[in-house]
Amino acid sequence: MFLVTGATGHLGSAVVSHLLKTTAANNIVAFARDENKANHLKGKGIEVRIGTYDDISSLGMAMQGIEKVLLISGNGPNRLQQHKNVIAASKKAGIKHIVFTSIALKDMKTSAIRSLMGDLYQAEDYIKESGLTYTLLRNTLYTGGTPLFGGEKVIKTGISLPTGNGKVPFALRREMGEAAANTLLQNRHENQTYEITGSNLYSYGDVANELSSLSGRTVNYADADPVTFPTQLKEFGLPEIVVLLVTGFSADVKNHQFEIVTKDLEKLLGRKPASLKEGLKEVFGFVNSVA
Repeated sequence: MFLVTGATGHLGSAVVSHLLKTTAANNIVAFARDENKANHLKGKGIEVRIGTYDDISSLGMAMQGIEKVLLISGNGPNRLQQHKNVIAASKKAGIKHIVFTSIALKDMKTSAIRSLMGDLYQAEDYIKESGLTYTLLRNTLYTGGTPLFGGEKVIKTGISLPTGNGKVPFALRREMGEAAANTLLQNRHENQTYEITGSNLYSYGDVANELSSLSGRTVNYADADPVTFPTQLKEFGLPEIVVLLVTGFSADVKNHQFEIVTKDLEKLLGRKPASLKEGLKEVFGFVNSVA
């Protein structure tokens, strides 16, 4: 049986959706915080076990009868300890294989988001030291994150980010979820670290050009001033954590931190992942009919 943590989130939902296409619902257990949000999973015949990464007792109950665990990285200032809790519960329960979602960066030590994301690499080390059989999935930036970074009305307003000529191997979260599901389903990924990326590198100027082609509008990209950019975001009323994330990720893009391209996602999918244009068309399903 497979335990999928964060099963009601975007990535967890994508994992569960693919698992249902390839295995029986009674082979899947969903771990979720909110029972109401998980009711739709029960309707599909999936067992739901309620708890949190902070609740050691609930983690122990969730692990009963499980062979493989997908630990989708959490959020918040206490994330490292939360991940350690899941790892410890997995080891205590005799879990055969733990899969962990992390982030793909060239050098975390020099990353602008080290204070926000560095604990993911610490969790990776903790998993290795635990003695558990593992697979680490280091995910690149989601194609679906474009509205977050460019704004919800990006087709009309264009993209203004301090990313310079830095590039990203964007990938769809849906395909990352499928890859994670296949890692659980298959028995050839033991003690491997995969960089989950698209097949090509794209700048945000390239993103703007593809959106222009898809929408029939001219979508411009402007290289924003990194000094004044955080203040502009705050003036839009964005929460401090979002400002930190967007500015930090933008700085890492500009500094070429995300410029990693591998065939790992293609290997796990058994096909080439979606191109940038295909991904943006899926994310902005309305773009061909924008008035």
